[in-house]
Amino acid sequence: MQIKREKYLQELINACGNRMIKVITGMRRCGKSYLLFTIFHDYLVGNGIPEDHIIMVDLENRRNMALRNPDVLLNHIFDRIVDKEHYYVLLDEVQLVSEFEDVLNSFLKEDNVDVFVTGSNAKFLSKDVITEFRGRGDEIRIHPLSFREFAEHRQSYSDAMLREYMLYGGLPQVVLENDPARKVAYLKQQFTHLLA
Repeated sequence: MQIKREKYLQELINACGNRMIKVITGMRRCGKSYLLFTIFHDYLVGNGIPEDHIIMVDLENRRNMALRNPDVLLNHIFDRIVDKEHYYVLLDEVQLVSEFEDVLNSFLKEDNVDVFVTGSNAKFLSKDVITEFRGRGDEIRIHPLSFREFAEHRQSYSDAMLREYMLYGGLPQVVLENDPARKVAYLKQQFTHLLA
């Protein structure tokens, strides 16, 4: 079942056409990739954008390792822009591309291209990245699910739900998991990753 992130989807919609690089930031595992590649993609398709005008690249996927080279990535994207119609470029984990700031700045002069990116390391999450885009970066910061989103997903409200939310928090994977032991294991795994 899809968790709707309507507030963040609306922020992405509002940012369309603003001639800036849309930079989706947020803590690890809070749903950045899902927001971009599922929710926003489905919105675009549902509003008549042809699939071949939505260029999606998951840079974390090993099959796309060659695209981590900045010149290869640029050529890959520009080779797919074949007309003057509007294109949406969605890049996940863009910090894996060396010189990613230069890559993203290369799109700023393209009138028919809207670029949306996610990233998750410390450098990418810093305000310096927005500065690198020379005032042309638009940060959309997302957070784990609020209690309201949690309750809307469950389609109900109870004191037990509030206690559950307060105990486990709002990371989407935890909210989707029913087994308390697996919730705890997942949270421990995330905490361990932060300390590594």
